Amino acid sequence: MKKDYSKLGTLFRCMFMLSACTFGGGFVIVSLMKKKFVEELKWLEEEEMLDVTAITQSAPGPLPVNASVIIGYRMAGVVGSLTAILGTILPPMIIISIISVFYQQFRTNPYIAVALQVMRAGVAAVIFDVVINLAKNVLNTKRVLYIAMMLLAFISTYLFGVSAMIIIFLCLGIGLADLAVALYKKKKEGA
Repeated sequence: MKKDYSKLGTLFRCMFMLSACTFGGGFVIVSLMKKKFVEELKWLEEEEMLDVTAITQSAPGPLPVNASVIIGYRMAGVVGSLTAILGTILPPMIIISIISVFYQQFRTNPYIAVALQVMRAGVAAVIFDVVINLAKNVLNTKRVLYIAMMLLAFISTYLFGVSAMIIIFLCLGIGLADLAVALYKKKKEGA
């Protein structure tokens, strides 16, 4: 597939703006990327963005950077990845650099403390939106195994404090076992 390098400026601007205006971590920016790249620009399909979300969550490293690598590569190959990464990492680098210089003043400023407290409400709403959309997509598969895994994973983390890492690896193992069984059945039917 031919990569479209004419989109590099738009890709950089979008990633820069999303990264500069996103508070609350990776789940928030992934949701905003979905709105930007699937709904507004129509560069990706909904299913493709769900795949990007799943990959970015299961790969090591910051979610926004992981998503930038994939989306940038999808749009314009390696150059697109580098462009998207640059757009994603510049805002936090600039903001954190400024904050580190004035850390003492930021730490004791009541206005900044209130602003950060208020932003948490917005962040919680965006994360809740992401959770609802991901849960809908699992329910839409109509696979009892996937729905049960989702519910058990939630109960395990929320009620019993099981590490997310353990849950991710268990789900990966169950998914691979399910795939192996499906391939075995298909091979057996074909033989």
